Order: sequence, then C-alpha cells, then structure tokens
Amino acid sequence: MTKWTKRKVGKDLLELLKKLTNLHGPCGYEQPVSKWIKEMMIPLVDEVNVDSLGNVVAKKKGLKLGKTTIITAHMDEIGFIVKKIEKNGLIRFEKLGGHDDRILLAQKVQIRTKGGLITGVIGTISAHYAKFDDPKKVRNHRQLYIDIGVNNEEDALRLGIRVGDPITWYPTIDVLGNETTGRIVGKGFDDRAGCAVLIRTLQELQNYSISGEVIAMFTVQEEVGLRGAEVSARQVEADVAIAIDTTAVSDTPEETMDQSLALGAGAGIKIMDFSLIAHPAVKDSLVELAESKNIPFQLEVFPGIGTDGGAVSLANKGIPTGVISIPSRYAHSPVEVIDLKDLEASKDLLVTFLTSDQYTVFPFVE
Repeated sequence: MTKWTKRKVGKDLLELLKKLTNLHGPCGYEQPVSKWIKEMMIPLVDEVNVDSLGNVVAKKKGLKLGKTTIITAHMDEIGFIVKKIEKNGLIRFEKLGGHDDRILLAQKVQIRTKGGLITGVIGTISAHYAKFDDPKKVRNHRQLYIDIGVNNEEDALRLGIRVGDPITWYPTIDVLGNETTGRIVGKGFDDRAGCAVLIRTLQELQNYSISGEVIAMFTVQEEVGLRGAEVSARQVEADVAIAIDTTAVSDTPEETMDQSLALGAGAGIKIMDFSLIAHPAVKDSLVELAESKNIPFQLEVFPGIGTDGGAVSLANKGIPTGVISIPSRYAHSPVEVIDLKDLEASKDLLVTFLTSDQYTVFPFVE
C-alpha cells in the first residue's frame, strides 16, 4: 500500500454506505441487512454463513500460514418498535437501543410491515400551543406517538401496522454543506459505516496474497448489549480481533465537550471505553502501522461508549482485541455526521493491519 499522502474522498465507501443506510435493520430485526451483506460476501470469501441469531460470518483463507484475525462491525441501528395502536390510529412505541428523548419530536420515521415500508412522523404540539406548555418539559418517549396519516385503528391495520413492527429513522444521506467539505449526514452510520469499511476491505484484499485467515463478523444487537458479537465470537478461534465502530467526537462547543476527539482528524485508535481496555500489543501495532504509512489517526479514551470489541475480547480463552473508531457527530440521531477522510483512513488502517506480516503474535507480557 502506498503511503497516505493526500486527502481521499472515499467514493467507493460512500456508495456502499448509501446502500447500507437505506436498509431497514434496527436491533433484533436486521434481516434485510444480513441478507444484503451475505450476498455481497459470496464472491469475496471462501465461506459465508448466517447464524441463527442473524450474524453474518465470512471467512477468507490466505495462501500462506499466519494469524487468524477477526474483523467485526455491527449491522443493527437504533430504532423503535410498535407497542400499541390507539383508537385514533396514532401509534405508541418503545425504544430499541439508546435514544435521547429531547430529539424525538417531529422526526420522520419508517415502519417495516409485512406488506412494505410505511412513513410516519413522531408528533409534537403546534408552535401555537407552545405558550400554553412548559417550555422546559422533555416528554418521555412513552408519552409520544407516531402519526401515519390515518384516522382510526382500523385504517392503521389496513395499512399493515401490527404490534411488534420495527421502526427506524426515515433513511436519508446527503453531503453536508456541499461536495467540497468531504462530510456527509444521515442516519445509521453507527455502524453501517463500519460495515462499509469491512466490505471495502474485503474487496481490496482480492489484490493481496494474505497470510493466515480473516474472519469477518457482521453482528446483530450491538446496541442492546453486544449480544450478537458475544454469540458470534464463540464460534471461532482467533489470534487477534479488530472491531470497527463509530465513536462520538468532542469537538463542539457544549460545556461537556473536552476537545479530545475531532471530526476530520483521522481514524480513532482506541485505548479504552466502558466495554474494553484495548490490548496494549494490538493498540501499539495499530499506532506503529498508522505512523509508518502516514495514515492520520487520533488516540481515543472515551468511557461513554462501548463496542463489539468488548464482547469479542472475552470469547473463548480471551482474544487480544483492538478497535478502529470512525469519528462521528450527533450519534444516535437521524443526522449523524462523518468525514469521508476519517472513513477512508479507518479502512486503510484495517487493510494495512491485515496485509502486514510484521505483527503475528500479541502477547500481554513479552
């Protein structure tokens, strides 16, 4: 791989991300994503399976002996689920994954029924009523409702709405500002961006003669407790693992931000979060490889987040695990923002790690 010497726009990654974020797959209901990724994997790997929980596990064998490496990203996105249909046709909902109730009002959503996708909006009072309301009040999501444009429960049922139907933000992806910024805004970047990095990495590996074996795990239910990764990692034996996920930057002016992570400053190399203390040998190898290839990176210490790396590290007898983080603003909202330069750097670092024979063992004590 040539040294990382100029800004890249990541057009291939962007096209992948557009397709991935358009898919409807909240926690526990990732079927469309699992199916699409499985089809993408067939020409790229030697073996691909979908387990009973929905994880996609793809294995690519090298031509030479070497380490077995897990690379993983989660397919699920935060969402909701239909809890009740009111007599007037409005829909009550429950959360799937972590949401901030302050941003729910007036957002467009998409409900997946057996008959197709239904557009709705999370209702809010008219601005004309705001003077009669408590302006500081944040209503709990259980007090809110989704309007799908019908007048009664019967009409909602005729549209195919049923209790248990999954819901996501309405899919959108746009450039932020214009094409010159290199930044994009949309829903589901957490962690379809990581999935795009894994897919693009496996595409690029077709140009290399790799050593050992690469096991790509696209997991389910990360946003509700790393559940898919816990199941998936038990199915394989590996020498090392790298998780790819987004991470929340701290470069905006709110008083809680500490300016330790920035959008556009390169791939994050994790030191620790609440789910994982990155294995020192793996973290050091990522840093050394990034420096040797001039891949922009930043070190991440952020206890406010967790990734599948935490679950994978505890599998079997323990797997030395590191994380490459894709910096993101406004996580878990319909307007997540990432920089294509960071996305490309994350992919380049992962490809460099997988194609390097410099690091084959990862001892805790030398």
